Amino acid sequence: MKKIIFFGLLIAIALAAFLSPYASKSPDGLERVAEDKGFLHKGEGRNIIASPIPDYTIPKVKNEKLSTSLAGLVGVIITFSFVCLIGHSIKRKRKL
Repeated sequence: MKKIIFFGLLIAIALAAFLSPYASKSPDGLERVAEDKGFLHKGEGRNIIASPIPDYTIPKVKNEKLSTSLAGLVGVIITFSFVCLIGHSIKRKRKL
């Protein structure tokens, strides 16, 4: 099982590192609907919590493709860590 998780993580890292810079620049579905219906401006500029990776880029990195690639890697690592923590806590509760 650990091998499957390890290889899955490697695949996710490879996809994030090498394919994310080539993702579409077009808006996603929600953003597109907001544009079409004319209320996109209502969601702009009022962040309750500042995003550490705004618009899927690392702010300090000037190279756009590298910045997007790094943002993808950070996202994979954060998501994997979060899922591992949840899995560990569920496993621990079952033992009690």
